[in-house]
Amino acid sequence: MKGHSLREYVGLDEVVGPIFVIRNIHNVGYNEQVEIVDADGKSRLGITLEVGRGMAVVQVLGGTSGLSLNNSRVRFREEPLKIGVSEEVLGRVFDGLGNPLDGMPKPLNEHVLDVNGLAINPTARDYPRNIIETGISSIDVMNTLVRGQKLPIFSGSGLPHDMIATQIARQARVKSEDFCVVFAAMGVKYDTARFFIKSFEESGVLDRVAIFLSLADSPSIARILTPRFALTCAEYLAFQKNMHVLVIMTDMSNYCEALRELSTIRGEIPARKGYPGYLYSDLASLYERAGMIKGVNGSITQLPILTMPNDDITHPIPDLTGYITEGQIVLERELHSRGIYPPVAGLPSLSRLMKDNIGKGLTRDDHPSLSSQLFSFYAHVKDIRALASIIGEEELAPLDHQYLKFGDEFEKRFLTQGYFERRTLEEGLDLGWDVLSLLPRDELVRIRKEDIDNHYKARTP
Repeated sequence: MKGHSLREYVGLDEVVGPIFVIRNIHNVGYNEQVEIVDADGKSRLGITLEVGRGMAVVQVLGGTSGLSLNNSRVRFREEPLKIGVSEEVLGRVFDGLGNPLDGMPKPLNEHVLDVNGLAINPTARDYPRNIIETGISSIDVMNTLVRGQKLPIFSGSGLPHDMIATQIARQARVKSEDFCVVFAAMGVKYDTARFFIKSFEESGVLDRVAIFLSLADSPSIARILTPRFALTCAEYLAFQKNMHVLVIMTDMSNYCEALRELSTIRGEIPARKGYPGYLYSDLASLYERAGMIKGVNGSITQLPILTMPNDDITHPIPDLTGYITEGQIVLERELHSRGIYPPVAGLPSLSRLMKDNIGKGLTRDDHPSLSSQLFSFYAHVKDIRALASIIGEEELAPLDHQYLKFGDEFEKRFLTQGYFERRTLEEGLDLGWDVLSLLPRDELVRIRKEDIDNHYKARTP
């Protein structure tokens, strides 16, 4: 049928919010583009959300306001939603549907690609390797980000995840000049969107960043399509232009809320907390677009950011995200309340691909054992603080007081880092040793003797 004149249908059977139902049509495809012309002759774009024998449920991107049940004309374009891509997307600001917001014309298109992406053959996937330096010690030393990894940030309402996102986008480095950032924001307020753009402009990195913004007043479908447009651009830059692409997506909770809203309008049976039963597979369709392909130099690394409702890490959004991704960086409200930025929680944060990409000539040889020892000591500090809250600090042993001093310095010197402060991995490791040296040498049970000899310099608490 493609290439022939498209069949046109007049009249809709039902309109509910941004969705309409049309029946008595030919069998159409899922995610197919739809053109809708209202009674005034104005054209709108839609996509099929659900299809059946001789019927379709269509989401209208511009909303259904003004559409007439009797006079609206509908054409099915027999192809999925697509976006034109080229290297000219870098340095540009787009809305959630790929339309320019910076007052400049659309970039020239080298290729037109399906926004739903092409599934990567599992046998063609390469194991993620080589780290990305974010410039933040609590991530680079303790929860290292690896090229091709998907490592989400679990945040909460009021926590500085937006600042951390822009700081990482501004500071991130790989051992390659072919590095860029694709930044997708979903359901953000106007002032937050301005903050993102202004941060990139003032820091001079906008020329290597492509920004996709879906504001809070955008229709739900725009929030659902925004990460798909952004990831399609990332796939082109990574797998056809051999670039290393860091994709930052915020806020995935807004994305999931939009998914729940559309599911409710469609009358689907809800699952946990009202979210659709296919939330897991839908999130996987986005997260699994990260990775590396054998024989291709480029890579896609994802850093999704989500706000946990009521700081509940067992909520369906962080819970399902944790199943799909390779670890998580958790922001802690208690650290934030004490003025520690970035408030990265030491214990629940984890990077599952870190162990295979640090040390062994990939980073400094003492990196694995140092991060392990810092983690162990900080966990012990938490136990001592809990004990002190019961019996009082004056009842603690002298060594316990040293641990408490270590915990304070670890939080105030190692975790705490200014918004405009970029630390290299080497600087982060050296700072870790400096804090570690507050404790007796005999306590360093996770570190090799030669590393202790080279880096340990005892300090008086």
